[in-house]
Amino acid sequence: MIGRLVDGRYHIESFLARGGMATVYEATDVRLDRVVALKIMHGGLAEDDAFVSRFQREAKSAARLSHPHVVSVYDQGEDAGLVYLAMEYVPGRTVRDVLREFGRLAPEQALTILDPVLQALDAAHRAGFVHRDIKPENVLLGDDGSVKVADFGLARAISTSNSTTTQGVLIGTVAYLSPEQVERGIADARSDVYGAGILLYEMITGAVPYAGDTPLAIAYQHVNAAVPRPSSIRAGLPTSIDALVARATRHDPDERFAGAGAFLTAVRACRDQLPAPRALTLAGSDGASTLVVPLPTDEVVDVRSHPPGAADGISVTGRPAKAEPDKPPRRRRRRGGAVAALILLLVVALVGAAAWWLGSTRVVPVPGLVGKSMAQAQAALAGTGLTLQAGPSAFSETVPKGSIITTDPTPGGEASAGATIVATLSKGAERYPVPALAGKSVADATALLTGDSLTVGRTLKQYSNTVLAGRVITSNPLPGVRLKNGEPVDLVVSKGAAPVTLPKLVGRSGTSAAAALQALGLTSTTTKAYSTTVNSGQVISANPDVGTVVNRGSAVALVVSKGPPPVDVPSVLAQTKGAAIATLQALGLKVQVQTVFGGILGRVVRQSAVGPGALLVGDTITLTIT
Repeated sequence: MIGRLVDGRYHIESFLARGGMATVYEATDVRLDRVVALKIMHGGLAEDDAFVSRFQREAKSAARLSHPHVVSVYDQGEDAGLVYLAMEYVPGRTVRDVLREFGRLAPEQALTILDPVLQALDAAHRAGFVHRDIKPENVLLGDDGSVKVADFGLARAISTSNSTTTQGVLIGTVAYLSPEQVERGIADARSDVYGAGILLYEMITGAVPYAGDTPLAIAYQHVNAAVPRPSSIRAGLPTSIDALVARATRHDPDERFAGAGAFLTAVRACRDQLPAPRALTLAGSDGASTLVVPLPTDEVVDVRSHPPGAADGISVTGRPAKAEPDKPPRRRRRRGGAVAALILLLVVALVGAAAWWLGSTRVVPVPGLVGKSMAQAQAALAGTGLTLQAGPSAFSETVPKGSIITTDPTPGGEASAGATIVATLSKGAERYPVPALAGKSVADATALLTGDSLTVGRTLKQYSNTVLAGRVITSNPLPGVRLKNGEPVDLVVSKGAAPVTLPKLVGRSGTSAAAALQALGLTSTTTKAYSTTVNSGQVISANPDVGTVVNRGSAVALVVSKGPPPVDVPSVLAQTKGAAIATLQALGLKVQVQTVFGGILGRVVRQSAVGPGALLVGDTITLTIT
């Protein structure tokens, strides 16, 4: 799709994202000369006429919704089987990107992001819209600090479709559906309140409240189980946070906040009791930008002050880490030899017991060793008759490097006395450093990332006066940052030097004009010409002229004044006064007259200059008349 012109209007520049319903590209609206996000429906949906009709109706309705925190819908249409939606392009990242990259947020940060989301929902509800699909993927955090909600109305087009092609989309959002959406397929403003409550829960705890092997299992919990208190997952949270989530996610819609406006009021009251959010810089496309989210009180907050694995009793999974004390080894009682009543049988019994002991195998329980170092594990095995051996290593997100991930046999099993327990040791979290990509072609950068177990994320383009077109300017994250296996790295690729708008050069000195062009990355050529209006040494004209946009490296032709041209002054001696003056004025000279004896004869007897190039146009010549 890259490079394609959709509907004769939208030129696709680069890939942005892919979801269950559509693929999103950065595109240029060639009619209005603006960047848009072009959402193109997947083929299966585009072939469903009923869905396309609903989609177009919902898109038209959403286009009427205008709010600073809502992603604007510009246009929708169909071109050669491609059903598309043109939307406002918001450079930045989604809340899902932030949670994936930095882990859960501090409560004050989560409430700061939720504030504009609820503003958008409140405006939509008052206009008669219900979003139906509030989730981290639909909340955009702009590089300029804006917070915007996307995809108003699209969930309705999906949810009312009977096509099997829409089922995967519903499955992808089941973690945020309200009980009434699950049970009866209906939604109103209170359904969006429920989704926003789940969004707040996930931003603070780092996980959704319900998990299951199937969408049905998750949906069942929405209907039959209460959303856990966030403080039960993350110790130390204020009770006001628990109260917000509990009120927003009641099973009965009548027991929730009546709408997004009421929820917003409660959010602001809760946030006023919390400390100011801590700011944190995030690398942007130029390697040094900061992502900030404005507060309603004109404060600002960054979205990464609580990195993954922050120490407060929470495990990487987002649930309380439970200590597993080692169970003391269980010992089986030895079978004692049978006590014979008769002395005669005593010897036989002892001999039988000895034979049984020597011929049988004694077993012992395998203690729990997971999470222990090799030294700690060997100490735990002391006296059990078991030995420990380090086996292969593996990556682990939860077990520190050098500690035991698992054992063979597994804890709780049994092993023969003298057996060897093989331990799999942790290599720590699987992380790969972002390589240095600046100056490389996109193909070479892609190969480097793939070879380092990473992937290419978004490709953003910008002008650069120092990096050749098609070469990487920088990456996000920056080189050296360690990422999980398969995580994306965004590339910022040069479009070449930015075009230059020519300044005014006429009237400047030729030297000054040439220096100004050189500073703009342009070259110049200079020719000289006579001018009766422009002083010597100044620019008469420039080609191209002022205001013209040219590429760097272009040449500008300057014409510089040599001043007025010279005049070949003829002799006008003996001519009449009138004839002499007329001849000289026709040559561009000024004539001054003085008389001798009253000038009664009216003839020229002397002139102040004569000969080739004797004067310049505009100079004054003096005639003496007798």
